[in-house]
Amino acid sequence: MRVSTYLSLGPHGFHRIAYTDWGDPHSRHAVICVHGLTRNARDFDRLAESLADASRVVCPDVAGRGDSEWLVHAEDYGYPVYLADMAALIARLGVAPEGPLLDWVGTSMGGLIGMMLAAQPNSPIRRLVLNDVGPFIPQAGLRRIAGYVGQSPRFADWEAAERHIRAVSAGFGPLTDAQWRHLTAHSVMLSNDGSWKLKYDPAIARPFLESPLQDVDLWDVWQRVRCPVLVLRGQQSDLLPQAVAEEMVARHPSTQLVELPGIGHAPALMASEQIDRVRNFLLAEHVPGDRPLPG
Repeated sequence: MRVSTYLSLGPHGFHRIAYTDWGDPHSRHAVICVHGLTRNARDFDRLAESLADASRVVCPDVAGRGDSEWLVHAEDYGYPVYLADMAALIARLGVAPEGPLLDWVGTSMGGLIGMMLAAQPNSPIRRLVLNDVGPFIPQAGLRRIAGYVGQSPRFADWEAAERHIRAVSAGFGPLTDAQWRHLTAHSVMLSNDGSWKLKYDPAIARPFLESPLQDVDLWDVWQRVRCPVLVLRGQQSDLLPQAVAEEMVARHPSTQLVELPGIGHAPALMASEQIDRVRNFLLAEHVPGDRPLPG
């Protein structure tokens, strides 16, 4: 694993984006993995390790999270900046008609970023994995997230920090103690006073909370996605209702739906079964809906 950074331009100047980089940097197949609202790039370590023998896997920290720079103006936290940051990353990877194949794996917010990019004309995204997110997000799920996002708790010790991560991430499904420790290790940082705090800018919640919560309807975006899609859905998810997932398949015939029992929002992509589903989809020689290769 390599760790790198680059500068991306937002409305108020440049900001630094950090990312982990796995596999052969000259591979003809690149996979970008993007995390959820309050998460970070290290969520994908297990998946990246699994794919690195066949692909280059790049996992960015979205602005304000993980090791990426916090934005000076909280109003910049939003999809226009996130899309621009990821477009800069795609360019940095050398993706072009003659360049590597590009696939996208996105959990929750990261899936929405991928869906919006895949819906653009001439999108370079060949295949898209949406981890427990779709083009319609009910208010009830957003209300649950609003109950914790943007808070800035302090933890007296590591054990208290891990208990918090386990509580707010309970929907990830059954994880081992080692996996919870991994998530916690990359979700908190030590403060000057010796306490532990979450490793993201609390201001990321400002655009999320400053307007009344309501259903999010992005069906018009979904209609413009042309690439094959794998949708992973936790059967207990409150962000991706079953009816929405089934409608996604009905409207987009190149969509595969996999439901995962005993899991809510969102599958952690740490279990072998989940990793295999993603790996098989991305590394298959052909899946229905693939575009012809250039040249």
